[in-house]
Amino acid sequence: MHTTLISAPELKQMLDSALPVQVYDCSADLMNPAAGRAQYQAEHIPDALFTGLDEHLSDKTSPDRASGGRHPLPSRERFATWLGSTGLLSPSTQVVVYDRQNANYCGRLWWMLKWCGHEAVAVLDGGWAAWLAAGGPAESGPGPAPTNGAPAYPLSPARASTASTHGIVQRLGSPGLTLIDARAAARFRGEVEPLDPVAGHIPGALNRPFTDNIGPDGRFKPAAALRTEFEQLLAGHDPASVVHHCGSGVSAIPNLLAMEVAGLGRTALYPGSWSEWCNTKGAPCARV
Repeated sequence: MHTTLISAPELKQMLDSALPVQVYDCSADLMNPAAGRAQYQAEHIPDALFTGLDEHLSDKTSPDRASGGRHPLPSRERFATWLGSTGLLSPSTQVVVYDRQNANYCGRLWWMLKWCGHEAVAVLDGGWAAWLAAGGPAESGPGPAPTNGAPAYPLSPARASTASTHGIVQRLGSPGLTLIDARAAARFRGEVEPLDPVAGHIPGALNRPFTDNIGPDGRFKPAAALRTEFEQLLAGHDPASVVHHCGSGVSAIPNLLAMEVAGLGRTALYPGSWSEWCNTKGAPCARV
């Protein structure tokens, strides 16, 4: 079972051997919502299913959505219905997710599957570029369509933990809470803010842009290097106290995944992130 990263040669071997594996293409662009599907339709791993950040991995309208912010989590039940429509019906099925953006978007699906109790999910290390470099085949077109009326994915206890705005407010400044913000340094410092109404960051948060996890070859850095970098960032703070966030609960997940690859455990996510925090009356905001 692959639960964090899988290499392109490993995935290619699984597919060539007709082993049960389900692949999802999560390519996206926050500034151009149509770009992800266009990239997928131009080229994708054969039989991979397109997964849209706004369309499938967020829920901006339902009253039972599970978080706030710009990309609210759908309820686990609604998400399980969609998973079932894609043909994912067994917790034993190996899932592989990928994108073209340094795991920025496919990490969201990786985490959401853990949140639904599905442990057998891994990120394709290096994404689409690594697949092509490994000689993986490509196909074009709209790809497989979800099946309406299919059974829902069987939910089980969550294997990923979340933090709420209220919970963070209550614990802010305590030694049992270490916040890591995955946004670019200029956004973290409050020098620019292209997406949310307030610039800045949650007081006391540490900054590690999610791109810091990726090496020059487009793959995650080696586990030992990631561990060294996170231990330097944490400076003695307990890794178990970490809560990851970003702008809307998406680009925080490569940091969360990198900590797990580094052997520092599976840490928590604040899904609403800065976009929920800065819109919460009374929540303090800092600028550097």
